[in-house]
Amino acid sequence: MTLLWITLLPLLGVLAPALTARYGRRYCSMATAVLPALALLLTLSQVPSMLDGDALRFSVSWMPTLGLDLGLRLDGLSLLFNLLIIGIGLMILLYAHFYLAAHENVGRFYSYLILFMASMVGISMSDNLILLWLFWELTSLSSFLLIGFWSHNSEARKGARMALVVTGAGGLALLAGLLMLGNMAGSFDLNVVLASGDIIRNHAYYPVMLVLVLLGAFTKSAQFPFQFWLPHAMAAPTPVSAYLHSATMVKAGIFLMARLHPAIAGSELWSSLVTIIGMITLLYGAWFALMKTDLKGILAFSTVSHLGLITALLGIGTPMAMLAALFHILNHATFKAALFMGAGIIDHETGTRELSKLGGLRRAMPVTALLTTITGAAMAGVPLLNGFVSKEMFFTDALNSTALGGLSGILPVLATLGGILSVAYSLRLVYEVFYKPTTQAPPIEPHEPPRLMRAPMELLATLCVVVGIFPFLADGLMQLATNAVLVTPIDVNIALWHGLNVPLLMSMIALAAGIAAYLFHAELRRFLKQFSPLDARLVFEASIQCVANRSQQLMDRLENGSLQRYMSLLLLTALVFAGVGLVNMPSLTGALSDQPADGVLIVGALLLILSSVATAALHRRRLVSLMMLSMVGLLVSLTFARFSAPDLALTQLSVEVVTMILLMLALFFLPQKTPRESSMPRLLRDLSLAGGLGVIVASLNYAVLSRETTSISDFFIANSVPGGGGHNVVNVILVDFRGFDTLGEITVLAIAGLAVLKLLNRLRLFMPHSDAEGRVWSQDRYPMILTIISQALLPLAVLVAVFILLRGHNAPGGGFIAGLVTSVALILLYIARGVDWTQARLDLQYQSVAIAGVAVASLTGAGSWLFGYPFLTSAFGHLHIPLVGDIELATAMLFDVGVYLAVVGATLMILANLGKITTPHRLPNYDKDPSGTEPPNNGDTAKESS
Repeated sequence: MTLLWITLLPLLGVLAPALTARYGRRYCSMATAVLPALALLLTLSQVPSMLDGDALRFSVSWMPTLGLDLGLRLDGLSLLFNLLIIGIGLMILLYAHFYLAAHENVGRFYSYLILFMASMVGISMSDNLILLWLFWELTSLSSFLLIGFWSHNSEARKGARMALVVTGAGGLALLAGLLMLGNMAGSFDLNVVLASGDIIRNHAYYPVMLVLVLLGAFTKSAQFPFQFWLPHAMAAPTPVSAYLHSATMVKAGIFLMARLHPAIAGSELWSSLVTIIGMITLLYGAWFALMKTDLKGILAFSTVSHLGLITALLGIGTPMAMLAALFHILNHATFKAALFMGAGIIDHETGTRELSKLGGLRRAMPVTALLTTITGAAMAGVPLLNGFVSKEMFFTDALNSTALGGLSGILPVLATLGGILSVAYSLRLVYEVFYKPTTQAPPIEPHEPPRLMRAPMELLATLCVVVGIFPFLADGLMQLATNAVLVTPIDVNIALWHGLNVPLLMSMIALAAGIAAYLFHAELRRFLKQFSPLDARLVFEASIQCVANRSQQLMDRLENGSLQRYMSLLLLTALVFAGVGLVNMPSLTGALSDQPADGVLIVGALLLILSSVATAALHRRRLVSLMMLSMVGLLVSLTFARFSAPDLALTQLSVEVVTMILLMLALFFLPQKTPRESSMPRLLRDLSLAGGLGVIVASLNYAVLSRETTSISDFFIANSVPGGGGHNVVNVILVDFRGFDTLGEITVLAIAGLAVLKLLNRLRLFMPHSDAEGRVWSQDRYPMILTIISQALLPLAVLVAVFILLRGHNAPGGGFIAGLVTSVALILLYIARGVDWTQARLDLQYQSVAIAGVAVASLTGAGSWLFGYPFLTSAFGHLHIPLVGDIELATAMLFDVGVYLAVVGATLMILANLGKITTPHRLPNYDKDPSGTEPPNNGDTAKESS
C-alpha cells in the first residue's frame, strides 16, 4: 500500500496549489511541497526492504480478462529516478518561488509542475506496460502545459506545440511497440516481460517492435534525428527548463531503455542502432552547444549531448557500461539542474542571457560565479568532480566496446571528440559570463539573488564535489539500480583513481584540446557563417503548414458540401468491399434449408417494400413521405414480433411514435414541398447504388441465414436465470451482462438531451397564420376530443409504463420501453393542451430527471463495491410476502429505474422544448431574408406551436 501512496501523493498534490493560491505565494509554495515531500520520505523508508535485491510490488486487479492490472514496483532503478524526480522537483519549487514574477499565476504553474512530477513518478513505478504508457502520455501533456506557460509568448506556444507533436507521435509508436512486446511475452506484467528476453529476441517481429519502442524513447529523450524539439522548449520559464532537462522528461526515454534492457537489449540490432544514434547525438549536441550564444541554448544542446552519451552507453550494453550510464544519469541531473538554475539567476538579476551582453559578473555575483564554475567544471569532466568519474567510465567502456564489430575502434575516438567539445562549451559558458572582461553593461545592475533562491544550487554543487572526491558514497544506490537492470548483477565499486591508463589519457587530451577548441571557437563561428543557418523551428512550422495545406486541398476535392456525394462515396466503398467478399465465396447457399414463407409473411414483406419505395419516391412531399416512413417502422415492429422478439417489437414501436412526433415538430418549420434538384444522371447513379446495395445486403443475409453460425446467444440463454436472476434474456443482457454499455448509453442520451435543451433555449421562430399556399391555420388550437383523450390516457399510460418496467426482468418490457411509453403520453398532453398549460400543471425539470436517472444507475453499480464486488455486479433473491406470495427482487431492477428516468428526462428535454420555440411576436428583420427580398406574406397573426 505504501507504493500506492508514493504514486498518489504527488498526483493529489496537483490540487494543493489550486486550493491555496488565494492565500499568497509563500503559503501556496509551502502547501505544494508537502505531499511530494511525504512521497519522498515514503520512498526512502522502503530502502531497508530493498537491500535484499528484490523489487517491492503492489497490484490491484484492473482488467484481469485482458491481463491488465494496476501494478506498481519499487526497485533500484525506480528508487534512483524517484530520488531525482521528487528531490530535484522540491528544489525547483523553492527556486520557482523566487524566480516567477509577482503578477504570474503561481497556483497554475505549481499545478502543472506537480502534475509533471506525478507523471514521471508513475512512469518510474509502473509494473505494467500499458500503465507505463498512460503515464508516458501524461508527461507529454503536462510538459506541453509547462513549456507553453507563458502563452503570451509566440516562441513558447510554438515550442510547446513542437514538443507535443514530436513526443506525442513517439508515444503512438511506443504504444504499438509495447502492445507487440506484451504479445510476444504473453503478458503486460513487467516481471513476465523482463524474464522473457530470449523469447522476445527470437521472435519474428522483434526488429519491428524494437524500432517502435526506440522511436518512443528517442523522441522523448531528444535523440537524433528528433533532437530539434528540445532546444526550442527553452521558451519555458527557467524552473521548467531546469526540471525537464535534468531529472524528468528527457530522462524518460533513457529510463525506458534501461527498464526494458533485459527484455529487448542484447541483439546486434540493439547494439548497433542505439550506439550509433547515441554517438551522433553526443557530437551533434556538443557541436551546437559550442556555437550558441544564449545561456539556455548552450545548456539545452549540452543536455542533448549528454543524453546521447547515456544512450551510447546503453547501446554498448556491457554491465560496466550500464553502471556508467546509471551513474551519469545521477551526475548529469545534479550539475545540469544547478547550471540551469544559475542561468535563470543570471537572467533574473541582469535581464539578459546573451553572452555578448555579459561578462565580469564574478565581482557582482561572487557566490553564483563559484557555484556555476563548480557545476560547469563537473559538466566538462574536470577531475575531483562527479562528471569526471562517470565520463572516465564512458571512455573506458568506449575503449573496450565491440558493439559495432570491426568498426568499434572508432568509438573511443568519437568519445574523446565529444569530451573535447564538452570542455570547450563548458569553459565558454563559465568564462564568458563571469571572468571575461566586457565593456557593455547588462540591462539590469547585477547582484546576488535571495539566499533561498540560491540554496538548491548550493546543495547540488556540494553533491558534485562530494561525489567527485568520494564516488564510493554512491555505491549503495548504484548497486540497487544495476541489480534492477542487469540480468546478472555485478559488484559495484566506483573509484576515483584507476592508475595511469588510456581512459585517463583520453580525459587529459579532452581537457587540453577542449581549452584549445574554446580559444579557436571564434574562427569556427566565422566558418559556420558561410552557410545559411537552418532554424529547426521554422522547418517544423513549415512542415506543419505544408501538411495542413495538403490536407485542406484534399478535403476541398472531396468535400463540396453535398451530402449526396458523401453518401454515394460511402455506399460505393461498402458495395465494392462487400461485393469482393461475395465474389470470392464458392457458393452463396449454405447447408441449411430455407424457412417456409406463409401468406402473411409475403404480404408484410410486399407492404414493407412498397412503403420503403414510397418513402424515397415521395420525398419531395414531406408529410406524405413521413407517413410512408411510419408505415415502414410499424412493419418492422411487426416483423420483430413475428420472429419472436417481443422486446425489440415494443422498443421499435415506442421509438417509432417518438420519432414521428419529433419529425412532425421539425417539419412544421420546414417547407412542405422541396424543389426538384436531382438531375437524371444523379438519379440513375442513386438507383444503381441502391439496387446494387440491395442485392449485396440480401445476398449477405441469405448467405448467413443458410449457414450454421456460432452465436454468443447460447451463453446468455444459459446464464440469464442463474447469473442474472431473470427470464427476459434481452433485459438481463442490458441491465446485467452489459450493464456498463447501457450506463454509457443513457449517459450519452442525457448529454444529448441537455445539448438540445441548451441549443433550443433561446431559439424563437415566428409562426405565420397560414401555410405556404395561403391556407389559414385552424382556429381550433386544442380540439376537445384530443384534450379529453390525452388527460384520460396519461394515468393509464403511466400505469402501463410502471407495469412494463416492473415486469421487464422476467417478461417483455424494461426501463427503456417504459420510459418511451411515459414520454409519448406526456408529449400527447403537450400536443393536446399546449406547452404553457401543461407546464403550469406539470412543473417538471426534465434535465433533473435525466441526471437523476444516470445517478441512480451509477449508484446502483457502485453499491456493489460496499460488498466487495466489481462495479455493476448485480444480486437477486426470492422473498415471500403474505397475501402476495413469492416474488423475485434484483438490484438490476433498480438500475432499470435509472434507465427509465434517463429516457423520460432526455426525451422530454428534446420534444417539449422543440414544441415551444415559436413566438407570436414578429422578430426584427424577419420580413427580409439575407438577400434583401420580401418573404411571402402569410399573415401577421402567430399562434403557439404545440
